[in-house]
Amino acid sequence: MMPIQTISPSAPIRCRPVQVRPAGRPGRPGARGPQPSRPVAARPRYRGTGVLMSTAPHRPRPITPATTVALALLAALITVWLGLVAHFGGMLRGGPDQAAAQMPDRLAVVRVEPGETLQHLAARVAPDAPTGQVTARIRELNDLDSATVAAGQTLIAPVG
Repeated sequence: MMPIQTISPSAPIRCRPVQVRPAGRPGRPGARGPQPSRPVAARPRYRGTGVLMSTAPHRPRPITPATTVALALLAALITVWLGLVAHFGGMLRGGPDQAAAQMPDRLAVVRVEPGETLQHLAARVAPDAPTGQVTARIRELNDLDSATVAAGQTLIAPVG
């Protein structure tokens, strides 16, 4: 239990002065927030930008005309090689003679099903033949200007 102290009216009362701070903005409770721990007059010192950079000497090397010509020739060689592979690649797999041999000789009248495209029709009527060639043959036989077909339309097509 703590002892109770009595104050005599003749004894001087010592009080610490209280500093009153203005309140925050109207409508916002509390004071102005945390106070800085450094003096206001001292500005912070920043050394550099904070980005690390190499101190080694860097010297850009220009691209010589010979390098430009060599790179252009390399690009041309790659382009020619890809063109040759695309052109002669079909012949390595059997060539146009074998593909023409696979095209069915028998013709029939077929009806286009709902939701079917010309490519789907070609795959349905001649599943063993190349679809692109069958599609081209159907367009040629029916004198079609585009590859669009309508459901229920009748076409002449190679079957087999």
